[in-house]
Amino acid sequence: MAGRLSLPEVDLSCPICCDIFREPVVLKCSHSFCSPCLQQYWTRGRSRDCPLCRNQSVDDPVPSLTLRNLCEAYIQESEGVEETGGGERGEGGELYCDPGEMCQLHGEKLKLFCLLDKQPICVVCHTSRKHKQHDCCPVSEAVVDVKEKMKTALSSLQEKKDAFDKMKKNYEDTVAYIQVQVQFVQSRTHEEFEKLHAFLRVEEEARMEELRREEEQKSRAMMQKIEEITGEITSVIESIRLLEEDLALEGVSVLHNCKRTLARATCPVEDPVMAPGALIDVAKYLGSLPFRVWEKMHKTVKYTPVTLDPNTAAPWLILSDDLTSVCDSEVKQKLPDNPERFDPDTAVLGRDGFTSGKHSWDVSVGDNTAWVVGVAKESVVKKEKLSSVLKNGYLCVYFYHKMYFAGTSPLTRLTLKKNPTKVRVLLDCDKGRVSFIDPQDNSNIYTFKHAITEKVFPYFWVGCQQCPLIVEPFEVSVKALENI
Repeated sequence: MAGRLSLPEVDLSCPICCDIFREPVVLKCSHSFCSPCLQQYWTRGRSRDCPLCRNQSVDDPVPSLTLRNLCEAYIQESEGVEETGGGERGEGGELYCDPGEMCQLHGEKLKLFCLLDKQPICVVCHTSRKHKQHDCCPVSEAVVDVKEKMKTALSSLQEKKDAFDKMKKNYEDTVAYIQVQVQFVQSRTHEEFEKLHAFLRVEEEARMEELRREEEQKSRAMMQKIEEITGEITSVIESIRLLEEDLALEGVSVLHNCKRTLARATCPVEDPVMAPGALIDVAKYLGSLPFRVWEKMHKTVKYTPVTLDPNTAAPWLILSDDLTSVCDSEVKQKLPDNPERFDPDTAVLGRDGFTSGKHSWDVSVGDNTAWVVGVAKESVVKKEKLSSVLKNGYLCVYFYHKMYFAGTSPLTRLTLKKNPTKVRVLLDCDKGRVSFIDPQDNSNIYTFKHAITEKVFPYFWVGCQQCPLIVEPFEVSVKALENI
């Protein structure tokens, strides 16, 4: 057999009786003998020395289990070969062993496993100085233990591989979703800018039309004045002609027409004067033009104090394109499992968080049958379904099963005179207060007094598919401040 090491029969024979070992023992000098042969040798001799090297042996000989197993295996295999008429033997009746199963130092089979050095050894190695007094176990037991450890390590590596595969898939899905987000943002940006462009085009055309009307009106007035003064000029020219003709007469003829001629020449004619406001009011059109357009534009532009962050929205939630409203749905969207996203809790945060100052926003709850509104700390757990109570980082009010609660620990049942259709959230970070107001009558729903020690975000939870939660826009104004 290729790659096998031949084990001559002489290596399994006792040096004293020259037969296969019977009850083999090994001395401290590493030489092996049959136990009966050694005892008989010592009985005849005067000292307990080794029959081969003559070294004195103070310790009792140690049974060689490995050698005994090898001898028994050799005998069994020899008997099997004799019965079958063949076998793997070399010249001189040698027994073949795998080189990996033999000790390179002593040529004996590796039957033990040193637990301290973590390596297979033979019986001779066990009695040697290197491994003496080391804990050992049979190779078969060590193989079982090592395989169990390998299985555990393999299972751990497989779990790691599965985790990496899952994360790789999540990364690939995220790359694809980033493209979806880019397309959505581009589309919405084009739409919003098109609205602004349309407004500016309409505003520009309106101003051009007003300029054309003023031009036409004032040009017409000037033309009328030109016609009037042209008539006056014609009359004066005629008077000049008549006066020149009379001046050409001589004698009494001058006197006959002088009264008429002089009366016409001395007829009062007002000096031509241009009326005020005749020119185009250029300053009206160009004075602070961008500001005037901006001032008019704000009436058509909405401002909401809170913008919902779609990267935090649970996969079941549907957000409006302008990110101002949210409602529940039955379908779980395929979204990246990023750390900011709530899952499985059907919640979403506002885009901007607060650490100082006063802030407020109105939430239209309408006929929504299940909602939570308030603020959440930045450190809240998003990947577990937890009750949104104060100890978990939430300061909120609830409406659930037709009952109102404040998110204390335990929950505080609230008794309201009427069901609010809007809830105003008043956040004072510096004073550590979060108040909930019904804006219809300014009645207080509940007030938390809790120190704001970390960034907090507007929080929305919704469990209704028919009626969304809507962040109401604020009234805004544009004005110039006077320098005093």
